[in-house]
Amino acid sequence: MTPSASSQIRKGVLIAQITDTHVGFEPEAGENEFNFVRFRNVLGHLLSQPVQPDLLILSGDLTDNGSAECYRRIRELIADCPIPVEIIPGNHDSRDTMLEIFPECPTADGFAQFALELGEGEDALRILCLDSFEPGRHGGAFCEVRAAWLTKQLEAHPDTPTVLFIHHPPVVSSIDWMDPKPHEPWMIRFRDAVRGHRQILSIQAGHLHRPLHSTVEGIPLSVTPAVAPAVSLDLRPMDTDVADHRPIVDAEPPFYSLHIWRDQNFVSHFQPVGNWQTLARFEEHIKPMMKGLFAERVE
Repeated sequence: MTPSASSQIRKGVLIAQITDTHVGFEPEAGENEFNFVRFRNVLGHLLSQPVQPDLLILSGDLTDNGSAECYRRIRELIADCPIPVEIIPGNHDSRDTMLEIFPECPTADGFAQFALELGEGEDALRILCLDSFEPGRHGGAFCEVRAAWLTKQLEAHPDTPTVLFIHHPPVVSSIDWMDPKPHEPWMIRFRDAVRGHRQILSIQAGHLHRPLHSTVEGIPLSVTPAVAPAVSLDLRPMDTDVADHRPIVDAEPPFYSLHIWRDQNFVSHFQPVGNWQTLARFEEHIKPMMKGLFAERVE
């Protein structure tokens, strides 16, 4: 019997990313907290898929307030996850508390950044998880120590395809209240560190609470939308002295992303999680259309 497509061994590397869960926004709500329920639903949806990732990365703002209780709730939620889980901090986190509750999280020079190796042969992939947390700061940070570590990692593996994960996207989105200034020192330092390293396939970030695609020194950058509610898309400049009634947060569906490295090609999918009607399935009457589509493929 020929196995179904979903049960065949999949070639390549599959990485899931969940970001900006913001557990603890409603500290008195416990298990019924809006953000925690969304996180639980997103994780459940991901783990119910017929093809499972090789790795799940939680890319920052795991909590809303950096409390130990919130990290314990997250740890309990992912305790039975059948795939490896790695975490990096965001601006709403506390690095020290996060590492206290997740002592197995790798560190370098006191920062929660580390290298991972996945796949083998032509599917070998190197993952560099970066720490952009700075206590008391909403925006990102990338000091000389962190930049030196990244440079060392990239120079040591110039021929291994590499993907970077970082909470703060080092770009200006034009959503005024969420943006860094264009020439903040940490962004310049990050750009200097990645410039010219052709093995970097992509930079994956969070923080912005909505999808975004850009480039950094010619390297593709994508932002995975949040589990917590979305930041509204409003590109008008903001005057903080004028409350202009613009929307700033919308109850859009939560998301996760899937990143695939396969056949020397890196692609990302963004998956919303919610209840909606499936309009078509692969039933018998669909087979002629599918056969025609496959017949068009050129080997």
